[in-house]
Amino acid sequence: MKKLTLYPVSSVDELASPHGTSSVSLETPALEFFTDFSLVQPLVIDASVTAVQAREMMIRTHVRLKFVVDEADRFVGVISSDDLAERKIVQKVAEGYSRSDIAVTDLMVPKGELMAMGIDEVAKATIGDVVTLLKDYRQQHCLVVDQHTHSVRGIFSSSDISRKLRLPIDIQDRSDFFRVFSAVH
Repeated sequence: MKKLTLYPVSSVDELASPHGTSSVSLETPALEFFTDFSLVQPLVIDASVTAVQAREMMIRTHVRLKFVVDEADRFVGVISSDDLAERKIVQKVAEGYSRSDIAVTDLMVPKGELMAMGIDEVAKATIGDVVTLLKDYRQQHCLVVDQHTHSVRGIFSSSDISRKLRLPIDIQDRSDFFRVFSAVH
């Protein structure tokens, strides 16, 4: 292991920033805002994890959404922090489930119920178009699929968009990952 050194910051006056940064606006191409899974590893959780474990993990890591995968790493659905809310776990207990036996799959939104935008359409859209869609469907997230490869290509997050635009995006959150555009067939 290499020993690292800390240096005093008292003589530093500037913050580094990317060279050639262009300003962003609602007219900026949507592709500049989405998390592309061909470049960034998606956050996944195993389908066998209990809801209580998943909730604790997501709270501890400040994650609001994970992709649920089966034992063969195949995509089976999504689970959000709202899906894992204590009230939803208590509701399952009231239905007769043992708290410790409630699995992520009992609370997730299965892929068969999800809708997504197509990557070809996203490539032609502005971020303003995506913001409008998120607002219209009151969604915090929207999947992007590649219909040619039958894969989830990435995701838009309203909080990421808001942060990059430095604008508040007022989206009334729904209680589940709502069905947005055209499903992967």
